Amino acid sequence: MATDSQPNQKLTLPLKTRIALTVISTMTDNAQRPDGSINRRFLRLFDFRAPPNPKPVNSVSTTDFVVDQSRDLWFRLYTPHVSGDKIPVVVFFHGGGFAFLSPNAYPYDNVCRRFARKLPAYVISVNYRLAPEHRYPAQYDDGYDALKFLEENHGKVLPANADLSRCFFAGDSAGGNIAHNVAVRICREPLGCFTAVKLIGLISIQPFFGGEERTEAEKRLVGAPLVSPDRTDWCWKAMGLHRDHEAVNVGGPNAVDISDLDYPETMVVVAGFDPLQDWQRSYYEWIKLSGKRATLIEYPNMFHAFYIFPELPESGQLIMRIKDFVAERVASLSAQSIMLDLLN
Repeated sequence: MATDSQPNQKLTLPLKTRIALTVISTMTDNAQRPDGSINRRFLRLFDFRAPPNPKPVNSVSTTDFVVDQSRDLWFRLYTPHVSGDKIPVVVFFHGGGFAFLSPNAYPYDNVCRRFARKLPAYVISVNYRLAPEHRYPAQYDDGYDALKFLEENHGKVLPANADLSRCFFAGDSAGGNIAHNVAVRICREPLGCFTAVKLIGLISIQPFFGGEERTEAEKRLVGAPLVSPDRTDWCWKAMGLHRDHEAVNVGGPNAVDISDLDYPETMVVVAGFDPLQDWQRSYYEWIKLSGKRATLIEYPNMFHAFYIFPELPESGQLIMRIKDFVAERVASLSAQSIMLDLLN
């Protein structure tokens, strides 16, 4: 476990960040109708999107690829213009409570550009279907099918130096939940189903998990930015899931068994002012109890989704932590390969 700073009693944020959080919360709350539906027309008034740009900006270009037009399943590829013959691939799932946002929303377009440039890595940001129009398991199906598309079409989609044998999943909030559940599904597949895609790491940034019983953090952090029991309950209902479902409460009474799966080494990020932190720590402990490797990174003075705000120093610090995690996993894989060659 690693902690980047000492905890404060009160959340202190720049004015710019506080204004952005107020706007986001007001927008999402007003879009949620009492009948459980979403006013998409209202959201479109604030939904400013970044178009793909084949010309490099800060050494990163972007291209969109359609997987299945009938369900609006597509992904954005972020290409880092760097030298090297084996550049890792990061498959990213955005947050938004399963119901909001997309890869081309400006905050996530910016985040994935930073990943591509700083790690560096080819980043594939998946546009999955949203709740409540599309309930469980649509989001997980879309994530799996995007990976299957990569497996079957990587030669047409990815440059030659993109190394799918060094593939990572990443996601924040609901995207962290999707990354986990898609990883479980892929690990359950028989040998030979995925030969090009080799999942070697999972970057879980404040993943959205839950359970029927309220945790200490959920009770204590009333009024925290973005996340509240009312908002998370709405999201699970929009997904059509009860809070002890295996996709929601990963260490709960209906948890899946990953002990016999080749589940990837995982980095779990937690923030001290995130009401979901107890569920995230439980996820980290459950991975370890299942016999898998996991690292917990804590930011005691941050809030849910803090890393999408580049004005915060902790946002840049987290990018560097992810860079280190990716480099360590790639180095470990290379060392194992050398040892196997020597033994043979």
